[in-house]
Amino acid sequence: MNGMERDAQLGNIFWASLNGPHRHWSDGTDAVRRYTQGFSPIIAFADPAQPDLAALAPWCASGERFYCDGWSGAAPPGWHIEVESTMFRMLWDGAGAGALPAADPAPDAVPLRAEHAAQALALATLCKPGPFGIRTIELGDYFGHFDGGRLVAMAGERLRATGLCEISGVCTHPDYQGRGLAKKLIIKLLQRHAARGERSFLHVMRNNPAHQLYLNMGFHDYLESTVRVISRQALA
Repeated sequence: MNGMERDAQLGNIFWASLNGPHRHWSDGTDAVRRYTQGFSPIIAFADPAQPDLAALAPWCASGERFYCDGWSGAAPPGWHIEVESTMFRMLWDGAGAGALPAADPAPDAVPLRAEHAAQALALATLCKPGPFGIRTIELGDYFGHFDGGRLVAMAGERLRATGLCEISGVCTHPDYQGRGLAKKLIIKLLQRHAARGERSFLHVMRNNPAHQLYLNMGFHDYLESTVRVISRQALA
């Protein structure tokens, strides 16, 4: 994949994923798609300047809330903008395995399966790493640290495109912060992506202190985009 192809995908990465590798886990049209209910509540547009939300209405329940990226126009009839902010799309600079430690930093991390879905959703609901659903861990490889039977930290993969894989769902229970658990999981994922020849990226809200941590780890700000939480209004 050359730089132009990579930039074209990263510029509208949510669409590249929902209309590409994750199309079978999404609903919608050739202009707008959403993750199927139960996965991450995200909407993506083929052209964010022309968000055809009306076409998506048949797949959306009244009151459902979604995240969307790159759209800054007025809300069309039947939709309400609840939150608007910006986030950084960050790209990993150390694409080669040589930029990473040779040893797995989290050999005791547990792959998260269906039996862990409820705990993963509860941790994400508490820590708010971004849009997360009961089936989000099915979108890629997720790993967690447990204390006994309690999930206390996790990180995994969400969006995908050719040669690109997102690190997402990064969170640590407040009682276990400061131990580097999430950082170890991020490095574990970076190692796996490098071994597969994929470039890692992630998203972080502008006001999230983790932004500096990611910069220190070797990510750089690829772009800053508008992010909104929107809801489908009840029909009259």
